Amino acid sequence: MADDRYPCGSKRPSSVDGKKSNWESLPSIDPLQLGGNEDVADMVDNVFAKSGFNARRLAEGAQLYRQMIDDGATVAMTLAGAMTPIGMSGVVIDLMKAGFIDFIISTGANLYHDLHRAYDMPMVQGNFLADDNELAEQGVARIYDVFIHDDDTLETTDEVILRAVRDLDPDKPFSSAKLHAHIGYHVQKSASHPERSLLACAADLGVPIYTSSPGDSSIGMNLVIPYLFDRPMNLNPVLDVIETAALVRDADKNGVIEVGGGSPKNFYLQTQPTLHQILHDSSKGGHDYFLQLTADAPHWGGLSGATPSEARSWGKLKDAFENNVVVYSCASLTLPLIAQYALTRCKPRKQRRLYDRLEAMVDTLRSTAEANPLLRSTYKDFYKFNPLKNESKTNDS
Repeated sequence: MADDRYPCGSKRPSSVDGKKSNWESLPSIDPLQLGGNEDVADMVDNVFAKSGFNARRLAEGAQLYRQMIDDGATVAMTLAGAMTPIGMSGVVIDLMKAGFIDFIISTGANLYHDLHRAYDMPMVQGNFLADDNELAEQGVARIYDVFIHDDDTLETTDEVILRAVRDLDPDKPFSSAKLHAHIGYHVQKSASHPERSLLACAADLGVPIYTSSPGDSSIGMNLVIPYLFDRPMNLNPVLDVIETAALVRDADKNGVIEVGGGSPKNFYLQTQPTLHQILHDSSKGGHDYFLQLTADAPHWGGLSGATPSEARSWGKLKDAFENNVVVYSCASLTLPLIAQYALTRCKPRKQRRLYDRLEAMVDTLRSTAEANPLLRSTYKDFYKFNPLKNESKTNDS
């Protein structure tokens, strides 16, 4: 730990002649002025940033997101927790349209619940104090204060997924990005309101969407049907590992906004060890920017609350302290505020359309690995037969 840092990573006050802190150089905390800061972005810069605690962290997070956008970083968003059931699809769609999100790693549940509103299926505000025995008898599922109808919403969404995957080629392995793009294209053609679906919008904008745990959601559950009826989907999670590493390798700079934690958080962060630890690729040395919106604390030892400085010890981030911000609050509050700040302060960027270039990026990753002398000497028998070579096609025919 550097001598000028506290254990949390914050800079210690500088000293004068090594005897006392240079308080004169530190910003004063004065009574906050709401007048003239009615705009959200002004509120962040002129109120939250001049305060303390997590108001100040939120301002630092918003400003860091602006920095990674302005710096031209390839920006990923990881999405955990029940975000789409509370309408957060709209926030993500706005950021994608502005070019502020280049690829996404999400729980499957968020992608499943994203589909409801495109088809006008009931998902409504309920009451977190409701009697769950009564809800079960009425055929209503509850996510805290969100009510979702079993028959009219869940089972109807299942039918959408099964119709969408019918024409996927079961003989070739594919990544979850291809699965989600395929579903997104289906939503575009069949839904009454495809503009409400982040899956449909991502397919249209060329934004790849991955899920780090394909079987852990109703989308994965629905793939049981073709499997049992002799048409199993050849969904290969290893291709997700390869493709996300290729996306990161291709970027000049990499940044992420982590919404919650969970498996999506690590699935993004692990792209760096995949490159340097597994593939012995020296092209990257950790992600450049890291922003997490979480309610999880580090002292329980879980991944969701793990600090960016801990991630640095694994080689996942470039620096233990610089360009890393964690905002400890509910993402239902912080994500819309930070998104609105970015949409106000940053100019829209040209769409990178990474999905369209996935095959080329994977080919580059593969050829680099094949030419690596360490890999060739250690795993030379692997080159005798590679069943996945040229099978990771990304574009639908």
